[in-house]
Amino acid sequence: MPDVRLASSQGKWILLSTVLGSSMALLDSTVVNVALPRIGRDLGASLAALQWTVNAYMVTLAGLILLGGSLGDHYGRRKIFVLGVVWFAAASLLCGLAVNSAMLIAARALQGIGGALLTPGSLAIIQASFHPDDRSRAVGLWSGFGGIGAAVGPFLGGWLVAGPGWRWVFLLNVPVALLCVPVALRHVPESEDGGEHARFDALGAALGALALALLTYALIEARAGSLVVALTAVAGLAAAVAFVYVERHRPDPMLPPDIFASRQFTAVNLVTVCVYAAFGGFFFLTALQLQVVAGYSPLAAGTALLPTTVLMLLFSARSGALADRTGPRLPLTAGPLLCAAAMLLMLRVGPHAGYLTDVLPAVLVMGAGMVTLVAPLTATVLASVGTARAGLASGINNAAARAAGLIAVAALPLLAGMGPEAYRSAPAFNAAFDRAMPLCAGVLLLGSALAFTLVRRPAPGCRRPECRTHGSVTAPPLEGRGR
Repeated sequence: MPDVRLASSQGKWILLSTVLGSSMALLDSTVVNVALPRIGRDLGASLAALQWTVNAYMVTLAGLILLGGSLGDHYGRRKIFVLGVVWFAAASLLCGLAVNSAMLIAARALQGIGGALLTPGSLAIIQASFHPDDRSRAVGLWSGFGGIGAAVGPFLGGWLVAGPGWRWVFLLNVPVALLCVPVALRHVPESEDGGEHARFDALGAALGALALALLTYALIEARAGSLVVALTAVAGLAAAVAFVYVERHRPDPMLPPDIFASRQFTAVNLVTVCVYAAFGGFFFLTALQLQVVAGYSPLAAGTALLPTTVLMLLFSARSGALADRTGPRLPLTAGPLLCAAAMLLMLRVGPHAGYLTDVLPAVLVMGAGMVTLVAPLTATVLASVGTARAGLASGINNAAARAAGLIAVAALPLLAGMGPEAYRSAPAFNAAFDRAMPLCAGVLLLGSALAFTLVRRPAPGCRRPECRTHGSVTAPPLEGRGR
């Protein structure tokens, strides 16, 4: 039984190490969007290259995050966590030294692998290390500090891009890792489950990531209409079919198909896909819209979206408590509607948009919608399966959200009619942005309708989330296995 107390010196060092590690991945997922216009200008990149700068990271992270958690359980959580931190820092160094967009995209894909190792590992270390009486408080502090990191991220990213340069968005991870790794090696106890996870579904993870990569490529390059794009789309669909086949026939699959026998679990994941697809497209395009069209500096663009995260930090726990009393159907129906309204309000953001009159109203409504739905969504995912599968259910939900976001970043510019150089022309980008926001709102309306039709109140006494404070806009919070 874990016996480290939170008030002890070792407990504080463990918490510091896990917060530093998880913050690296969380910061990069929120700050890169702000840097995209400068990256495109400095590297001479097309819009497709900017899409890949975001999606290369998401492909490997979404495809491998379930495998990363299993590796930690078997080989040692500290070992895999430290490996993930070192890997992530090395890939970040390559990102910062990139001489062209191809090198940056490849380094971002490597970053995603590191993120898949360290993200589940940081929470697993807390759950495996702390005394049961202190674990909930430790998880709360970990998620709270992570939320603060998510809030600081866009502001920090904007400041770095406007000052030292966009490369420091990535290079900043190196000194953080140099602090995190020695602390983890010295103070974090090793833990593992040994024989409980003797098999790894490496084939399933590879097929899942391959399917995402091929389909993403086909969507991003679909404007070309070439035979290569068509063949890539077919290969992506074939990889997806192979992934489903492998998962149905493996004795120990990464994504057990029978978990979807729960109608509630299936329903809430469909809602998740709709919601986070819209979020992914919104945050990708809005960071560009504020700089390319509205004329904001990177710092102003990053700061402009800060109220969304602050609202989530302040009120996500209260939203979860309210949903416990009312049931998840109402917040999961109303939350996407509020977010859809925010996206329509963003149509007011054009050339020379005023922050207080045009941007802030949409951001506040967006934050209110996310506060309303994110905590109940996580709680409903956990409540829809048995306690023994809660960690798996949370991992699937997290991966589904990230996959939805990357597909949206790939598909939305195509659907909105953005050309390869659209972000270099304010009028062209503004026109496409005005077509994209209603599309995002429509996906959110679909998510709201699914929640209203399919989501029901969970049974009493089911598993509740430990991560009650949450500030990330890219995916729902991860939850570990019950212990």
